Amino acid sequence: MEHASIMNKKRRVLFRSRRVSDQLLEALIYLCAFLAVGLLLGIIGYVFWRGFRTVSLSFLVTEQSPTKGIMGIAGNIVNTLYIVVLTLLAATPIGVGGAIYLNEYAKPGKFVSLVQFTIETLTGIPSIIFGLFGNVFFGKIFGYSMLTGALTLTIMVLPLIARNTQEALRTVPDSYRSGALGIGATKWYMIRTILLPSAMPGILTGVILAIGRIVGESAALLFTAGSGYYLPKGGMGLFRKLFESGGTMTIELYLQMAKGKYDVAFGIACVLLALVLLLNLLTKYLAGRLNVEKRK
Repeated sequence: MEHASIMNKKRRVLFRSRRVSDQLLEALIYLCAFLAVGLLLGIIGYVFWRGFRTVSLSFLVTEQSPTKGIMGIAGNIVNTLYIVVLTLLAATPIGVGGAIYLNEYAKPGKFVSLVQFTIETLTGIPSIIFGLFGNVFFGKIFGYSMLTGALTLTIMVLPLIARNTQEALRTVPDSYRSGALGIGATKWYMIRTILLPSAMPGILTGVILAIGRIVGESAALLFTAGSGYYLPKGGMGLFRKLFESGGTMTIELYLQMAKGKYDVAFGIACVLLALVLLLNLLTKYLAGRLNVEKRK
């Protein structure tokens, strides 16, 4: 009886010590979460507080003219949206197609391992190296232009889209594949009608990450797309814009900071944050609409 009593006391002491350590760990987790959220809200709040006074309708819709003393970012907004669309048009089909091949068609082996290693390596390469490559390779063909910048960014965001698509395809249950093939569907029909709709939220997550990197990029675009701030002129202006220099809002923000115009820079940062938020919300909305699991 005495031995049992001693054992019970030891168990109670051990239980209390574990309970205290669990509570401390839980408190630490909550503290880290609050710090992360607080830092994010603090940064966003400070940017909006510093830049909100600069943002106005004329600031958003006016083309910049240093000779007339006019400050506007309409040209930079168009350039940002233009390069996002161009890059995604090139990178998304290649990234998704490559992921489908690696996940559904290619047999595991040295070639697949080499491609996977290449994708992971490309993810970690500094953006300025991509800019140098784009300037030397694409710049020789298309010059200092939006097309050169978009092609360079395509190489940069390709691993993000491909990797997220692969992970999304792996989450689709194998029973979906075997069931479709079992009733006589071809492999491509199964991929097109079952796998891709089921994996769409994950694919769009990769697209969101790619948009964030495109909008936030500056080093690579300084080497390839330049810093032009003019709006497209005429009906063919958008097409000619492909082969003209064009600076995104990130480039203009950097240039304004270099000139010491911090109020203008924070104003551009406000618009940049709002644009990224709108693009992310739009992509999330599309992901929800295309999610076949929610429609069941």
